[in-house]
Amino acid sequence: MRTSELDYDLPPELIAQHPLERRDDSRLLVYRRGDEEVEHRRFRDLPRELGPTDVVVVNDTRVVPARLRLRRPGGGEAEVLLLEELEPGVWEALARPTRRLRPGMRLGPVELDESLGGGRWRVRLEGEPSGEAPLPPYITEPLADPGRYQTVYAEREGSAAAPTAGLHFTPELLARLDVVRITLHVGLDTFRPITSETLAGHEIHSERYRVAPAAWERIRPADRVVAVGTTTVRVLESLARGAPLEGRTELYVTPGFEFRCVDALVTNFHLPRSSLLALVMAFVGVEETRRLYRLAVEERYRFYSFGDAMLIL
Repeated sequence: MRTSELDYDLPPELIAQHPLERRDDSRLLVYRRGDEEVEHRRFRDLPRELGPTDVVVVNDTRVVPARLRLRRPGGGEAEVLLLEELEPGVWEALARPTRRLRPGMRLGPVELDESLGGGRWRVRLEGEPSGEAPLPPYITEPLADPGRYQTVYAEREGSAAAPTAGLHFTPELLARLDVVRITLHVGLDTFRPITSETLAGHEIHSERYRVAPAAWERIRPADRVVAVGTTTVRVLESLARGAPLEGRTELYVTPGFEFRCVDALVTNFHLPRSSLLALVMAFVGVEETRRLYRLAVEERYRFYSFGDAMLIL
């Protein structure tokens, strides 16, 4: 499949710059694959669209306050974005301006250890991360409340980006659903654009996950498994293929993929040429996804991290 098939036209004003005042007031495009029916709802209506035996699986990872704005020894500005803790106090990070940085350089609580190429560094951090929420570059307005870039069920710290499909949930809404938690720590490579001409030419990086045995025992026999977000899909489909309950997944879901666990999907509207959009196309169909995205644009849905959502049944 050519990567160009993941392109679509999006008016810039539809990129949501801030969350709505109430999380579950976001819109919900409901698509039923069996009869190709589309309905427009609010996210708070989600329980009405699901059955009493449906198991809703969420990713309870917590975003690290990972964007550190620092000063170089000569006084110039520097920025370090923590990506993943490799061992206690040692992180893989993005640092800039890379050309002005050297191994051994001290940037406040950060010591640059080794350049890994492509702007990536192995760094040592004193204490715990205490920077800003690492908002995506397409969000250009400041976030008044950093807690809005966390899900209400975020618990296990370790992500460089939020599992944004979960941002719509409130405690009250969760109480109306049969929810099971799993953990996958989201890396920035998840959102990295596919630059190869074909999807097969793209290399997806691994991400850490953990699923409690009791959680998997609830998920595995469920009548219908509703995955909240593409990160949840990657974990569940990895386990359905025999992966251990804790480890790293490199699962790359593209059109033609056979889903063995996930029956329904809650997801946001994703960037063009992203592996996330490829996963949605695998679940819905390439042309159907393109049609739904055109419809979402026509109906003025809000896109990306703080945007609206889609339920695929």
